[in-house]
Amino acid sequence: MVIDCFFASRLLVPLLEKCRSGWRLLTMPSNRFKSVTRAEYELSRGGSARNKLSMETEITLEGHRHRVRRYAHELKKLIRIGQGPEMLLRKSSRLGIGVGGNNGGDGGDAIEANEWKCIRTMNGIRIFEDVAESKMRKGVLVKSVGVVDASADTVFEVLLNLERQRRYEWDPFTSDLELVESYDGHYDVVYGTYDPKYLTRWQSKRDFVFSRQWFHAQDGTYTILQLPVAHKKRPPISGYRRTTLNPSTWEIRSINTPMGTNIAKCLVTQILEIHEVGWTRWKNNHCSKFEKTIPYALMCQVSGLKEYIEANPSLKVQSSMAVVQSKVSDVSISNSEYEEQDVRDEFYDAISADSSSEEEESDDEELDHQVAKVRLKNVSWAIAGFAMKKSLVVGASKELDANIAPAPIDLSNFPGSLRKGKDDSDTNCWASPSGAGFMIRGKNYLKDNTKVIGGDPLLKLLAVDWLKVDEKIDRIALHPKCLVQSEAGKKLPFILVINLQIPARPNYSLVMYYASDRPVNKDSLLGKFVDGSDAFRDSRFKLIPSIVEGYWMVKRAVGTKACLLGKAVTCKYLRQDNFLEIDVDIGSSSVARSVIGLVLGYVTSIVVDLAILVEAKEESDLPEYILGTVRLNRLTPDSALHFGA
Repeated sequence: MVIDCFFASRLLVPLLEKCRSGWRLLTMPSNRFKSVTRAEYELSRGGSARNKLSMETEITLEGHRHRVRRYAHELKKLIRIGQGPEMLLRKSSRLGIGVGGNNGGDGGDAIEANEWKCIRTMNGIRIFEDVAESKMRKGVLVKSVGVVDASADTVFEVLLNLERQRRYEWDPFTSDLELVESYDGHYDVVYGTYDPKYLTRWQSKRDFVFSRQWFHAQDGTYTILQLPVAHKKRPPISGYRRTTLNPSTWEIRSINTPMGTNIAKCLVTQILEIHEVGWTRWKNNHCSKFEKTIPYALMCQVSGLKEYIEANPSLKVQSSMAVVQSKVSDVSISNSEYEEQDVRDEFYDAISADSSSEEEESDDEELDHQVAKVRLKNVSWAIAGFAMKKSLVVGASKELDANIAPAPIDLSNFPGSLRKGKDDSDTNCWASPSGAGFMIRGKNYLKDNTKVIGGDPLLKLLAVDWLKVDEKIDRIALHPKCLVQSEAGKKLPFILVINLQIPARPNYSLVMYYASDRPVNKDSLLGKFVDGSDAFRDSRFKLIPSIVEGYWMVKRAVGTKACLLGKAVTCKYLRQDNFLEIDVDIGSSSVARSVIGLVLGYVTSIVVDLAILVEAKEESDLPEYILGTVRLNRLTPDSALHFGA
């Protein structure tokens, strides 16, 4: 058995001690043990594990097999891990979900630039600061995180409830609230008053107006955005000082619990932007007046919410009943080809209760069931990410017909109304990034839920049209001026047209053209998607968004979670000649329309990456691959070309 000596030395110390006490669990020649300790010394100096370990690295396991089996099992797991989590965690936290990913439960499918650092724990919650540099904000981005013993639905209802007596029990600041106006069932404006005597003395009463906008994601996560606003029904009044609340968000994410338990848990995260004055002194435990400020009162809301639910067992009973009903319904789900039955793709701020067992020898299986196994998902995910690089290439290569010579693709033959950018500093342009910023399903996803870093897109981005339209337009590929109908376009083996129909005043269409240099393999997943039914396409057409640069509130609204567009909005498909067009009606969903409205308000200052995929749900489809990507760099709405039908 050959293993990395760095781990061998750490694991064999207790084994050797047991040998000295009379147990003959293993034997090791002295020269090999010296090699182990020498290797550990080299590694402790920061050397590469692969370069430094040129000495003998074999160890021999002898003695009673039934006693050593447990240790052998652990050694096998270390062999698979390789350099192990110690080496992994020395790498940049931006490699994956980052420091905040493990602690904050962000759980996205795109790699974020936030770097969350825990700076304080208080009242059962943790306080984080985003230490990553950002040019888009003037203040400090902080968040409070806590695990609540209730379902995400229950916590969401408590947060939205404006009943005064209930809010008095947990909310130290925004408890005196009244509804001003409600829109579309997922957006409202709220007016509140506050007496500052609970924080400081000799100050006038304050009032405030803020909007609340909430979304329910496909994975069950709730997001609430809170922004200060002005409303004609609530002008400033005498006796109150109008104050501006800090922009903030709430994210409520369910936590998986062990099978057989009816206990619901969720991770509650509140993020807000605050001024740096007083914050630095407070986080360094220096005396400051920060604890008498509104931001501090807002940060305490998670703690109050946690204690309120703990003190009201009826809320927890309702959550438990919901969990039981959910588990029963999960069992009764039919095996329809188009139903979504996948395990949620999430990382949590809690150790997963799922088993991390791998295939072992038959004589080890019985022992495996007796030992409780836990797994740090973020570590196993990142380790697997490096190992899956080659399999991604293999998975993508089978989608196109390798027996046909590739057709040349000259981008100069495919002009679009939106120009291709020169570099990252360019504006009002597009680019085609690699898939390294996205997380997709790995080869063993159905067994271990492992995701890996995406590779290069399968299809090449030809051009992007940024169009202004009076009415939303379908079947744009049939228009005689469309590049699909050009002589160069007709010669390409396959073109995928994605038409994102954006509701606004006026309406916009963002049209992306992707092409392959070989024909699509009819038996591949892409072939089934291209020539399949609309129901199949709806169940597989997936988009992963990522705001690379921009206002943090927009980032939280858009998120980084993969979305099955066919399940979220209305998609129309046109399969003809050598192309497939997908018309995505964003306005068909009030939630999507609300989010895109927020994005358009900041579109001139944001950089957004999009990844298009065909979701892999069966083992034969894995690993996933990225179909195409696009980067939209600080678009200017006025530059959109008017398109006449």
